[in-house]
Amino acid sequence: MVAALLPDIWFFAAATAVTYVADWYLHQRGSYLVNRLSKVRAGLPIRFLLRQLMVILLLARLDLAEEPLFYAAVACFLVFYGLQAPHGALTTLIRLRRSLPIVTRNVDLHAVRIPDAPPRALLHRAGEKMLHLDLPAVAGVLIAAGTGEDYLGYIGAGVTLLLAVGYNALLVPFLRRSRRAPSASAALKALDTWLGEYQPTVVLYFSGSNESAYQGNMWLDTMAAVEGRPLIVMRERNLVSQLADTSVPVVCVPAGTHLMNMDLSTVRVCLYPANVGKNIHMLRVPTMKHVFIGHGDSDKLASVNPYSKVYDEVWTAGRAGRDRYALADVGIRDEDIVEVGRPQLAPIESWTGTTRNPIPTVLYAPTWEGWDDNPGNTSLLLAGENIVRRLLTADDPVRVIYKPHPFTGIRSAKAKAVNARIKALVAKSAQERAADPRWVKEASAAAAGQSAAKAELVRIEARLAELAKPGRAGGDESEESRVALADPARQTEISTLRAEWNDAYWRSFGWWEHKTVTGAQPKLYDCFNQSDAMVSDISSVVSDFIASGKPYAVTDSAELGRDEFKRQNTAVRAAVILSNGAQEIDELLVAVADPSADSLAEARHELKTYLLGPDEPTSMEQFNAAVQALAARAEARNAGVAQRVGEQIAAPLPDPEAESSGVGDGAQEIVAEVEAAVDPDGPSPDADAGIGAGPSAIR
Repeated sequence: MVAALLPDIWFFAAATAVTYVADWYLHQRGSYLVNRLSKVRAGLPIRFLLRQLMVILLLARLDLAEEPLFYAAVACFLVFYGLQAPHGALTTLIRLRRSLPIVTRNVDLHAVRIPDAPPRALLHRAGEKMLHLDLPAVAGVLIAAGTGEDYLGYIGAGVTLLLAVGYNALLVPFLRRSRRAPSASAALKALDTWLGEYQPTVVLYFSGSNESAYQGNMWLDTMAAVEGRPLIVMRERNLVSQLADTSVPVVCVPAGTHLMNMDLSTVRVCLYPANVGKNIHMLRVPTMKHVFIGHGDSDKLASVNPYSKVYDEVWTAGRAGRDRYALADVGIRDEDIVEVGRPQLAPIESWTGTTRNPIPTVLYAPTWEGWDDNPGNTSLLLAGENIVRRLLTADDPVRVIYKPHPFTGIRSAKAKAVNARIKALVAKSAQERAADPRWVKEASAAAAGQSAAKAELVRIEARLAELAKPGRAGGDESEESRVALADPARQTEISTLRAEWNDAYWRSFGWWEHKTVTGAQPKLYDCFNQSDAMVSDISSVVSDFIASGKPYAVTDSAELGRDEFKRQNTAVRAAVILSNGAQEIDELLVAVADPSADSLAEARHELKTYLLGPDEPTSMEQFNAAVQALAARAEARNAGVAQRVGEQIAAPLPDPEAESSGVGDGAQEIVAEVEAAVDPDGPSPDADAGIGAGPSAIR
């Protein structure tokens, strides 16, 4: 605007270029500023319109307001904006008509025809691309104004309008019926047809926020090994792409009404890894038994949530989970708790009593800050930097692996800042160690191997990217649902490549190098296996690490005191307890360096059994036994209900001449029997209180 008012055409051209580049950069980075600008009515279309308005102002200030170029520019920008409406309508209609009410993986939807998706280039960030077609017009007008060659402005305007019309024309064919996805009813009918053929028996039901995919991913291997016909039911579309590879059929059903109309009559056991509101849509199904399995086993309050009363059973890893509910007294009956071990812990390697490398590796894996400001939620805020500094400056060198929780910083800006400072500490110390003469020789000797490992990582990642999504590149959800069928050979190759990737990753840097590990790979358990000890907080991370038998430390961030901290938290009974100053870290390092000085070894062994259950039978065997036992209970319940309801239907109608009191008594008896059938463990305590539920129950 300043350049236009001066007027200075070259200053204006430079400022215009900066605004284009700035917009492109913000969108490429996914900057939150883009969203903020939209909230204050400075969204992308407005920014482009203002830029074009400034071009018109510049022409006026250059005394060109009576020239044909001025009118040509005004007409071009008006027509160009007129073409935005059909473009927006076309892209919206195409997306709507390409959208299925479900997203599936490993489900055969051959019963409906799903055509190929439009090229990704047409629909990905379509609005942004359309707006940028004004570039030829803006550039042409500016050059024409600066040189006096008006025809250049006309050419630029013509190119812009031609491209805009062409873009719209390219979209029109994708509105044809042959290019649309099947209707919602057809897709849902095809899904029910497949369900009738597959007849799932065990469902993992998962819903959550965008950051919670790990809660479902941790159960994928278990579901693949479960006896029966497993199915994964999800509720959020955005989580499907975050789901790890699995051979188990996956169905994402965002709408509650569609889920409630799905044919799940063959399902006998439904497993829930998280307590979320959308669970109610599945909990309402009486023909299956509902089980809370959680996404970790810890002494956090989330592990004894009163919401768990809605489930038929609560499955815990070991005796500790049962005792935890008893102490919390939140209404979970002891007979409804089943100990099944932790099948996910199979990849964790047991400690041999010696360090993997010449110097010990200590993993710092704090949990996140939680939804409130309780200082006991995480060690990160009060102790994190102290822990890392003491490890980095220990008298005898150790390697530090820092793996923050995926949720770190999503609620607390302070936690986000501390996390950034710890990452900086680790990076700085890694750089200093690389220049330390003590490690130069090691680095030189390992350089060739590390280079080879890095090249191997590139090769593996490229192949994994090829295998990531079946079908052609650029397909949308509907097309991926059509082609994403389980391929045993592909699954085997992916599994092999991931194991190779993990091995190459740890070889790509020295065993003495400090490292911050984020993202889905390498997994937390891979970090366990590379470490000789761990520092963490009250979370399932501690319970899982105990499976390794290695020394560990837990921070008393709330400063309860050693005895009270141990009394309240079972998982720390065999831990080195750290204060927020982390002065006690040397106790952990001594236990790692000298097994004879490890006074907590026997306590860790006993705690492992208490928390995670016995080693025999295996956790997977225990899990399968629990599934089969509960499925049998569901079958018995369904058979009983069918029999009793059938008997009531076959019973003769009451005599019309019977006394009203007798009829009422008979109705009450029917209601009591039907309610007892709904709850095979015993009649409802309200069975004799009234008959309001009677007609509904009979229906």
